Amino acid sequence: MTTIENDYLKVTIRPQGAELTSIYNKKENIEHLWDGNPDVWPWHAPNLFPIVGGLNNDTLHVDGADFHMTRHGFTRTSTFKKIESTKTHAKYSLHFSEDTLAVYPYKFEFQILYDLIDNALRVSYKVINYDDKTIYFSVGAHPAFNTPFHKGEAYEDYYLQFEIDEKLETHVLSSTGNFNGEIVHIPTENKKLGLTRDLFAKDALVFKPIQSREISLRSKNHNSYISVEYPHFNYMGIWAKYGADFVCIEPWLGCSDTDGKINDIKQKEGIQKAEKGHVFEVEYFIKTSY
Repeated sequence: MTTIENDYLKVTIRPQGAELTSIYNKKENIEHLWDGNPDVWPWHAPNLFPIVGGLNNDTLHVDGADFHMTRHGFTRTSTFKKIESTKTHAKYSLHFSEDTLAVYPYKFEFQILYDLIDNALRVSYKVINYDDKTIYFSVGAHPAFNTPFHKGEAYEDYYLQFEIDEKLETHVLSSTGNFNGEIVHIPTENKKLGLTRDLFAKDALVFKPIQSREISLRSKNHNSYISVEYPHFNYMGIWAKYGADFVCIEPWLGCSDTDGKINDIKQKEGIQKAEKGHVFEVEYFIKTSY
């Protein structure tokens, strides 16, 4: 485990998936990250690569060849190597290997960088192309935030505050975890979406595209908050395990397949690419009150 820390935040990262396991607000004595209870949901904040969401029949199609890959890709179960670390910075790396080439036929390096900047944690993703051709991928984040923040509060005391007042339409997921083609309007009031236990009864809310570039988790009872700012991510998943005391705010570049629609990776919705010799970079921020 690696810990980075400043006057505002103390953050812990584990080698598996280069995954955040704790975001502790030192000024307000709040642990913001879900504890990964295996009886409920055994993750904290998975990093998603080289796909986001699910594939039809768990099959990735690349240039006429088929590869088995489960939901959200393989990085959340992969062991990353820590290649840099200071008091407020950590960098992790996952290189292609025989194991990755067996399920994803590209030569890559996936780097995840964590940097503390006052009351914010910057999370940066870098995809480095070591192949002799363009590589294709999706990337995303899946942080789960404790809700409520304090004992004595209820889940329903909390709401999500969107940056702008926009029409939210969720693309409905089927029992397979892929889109079924249905779109449902999600009502908000003054840019606020109230949390209820039933909000995620049918799986995640998936907004594509989303216009807001920041979403904050807030309470009706006090001014403490945590927010996710995602300048360059066009898709957003909002999810909680039914009945669990957390909510995930998930900026994505990519999304699940649609049931019955089979595409080569180059035609997948939201797919990203890095040409030969190039590096793809994107970042998001987790910010807390102080």
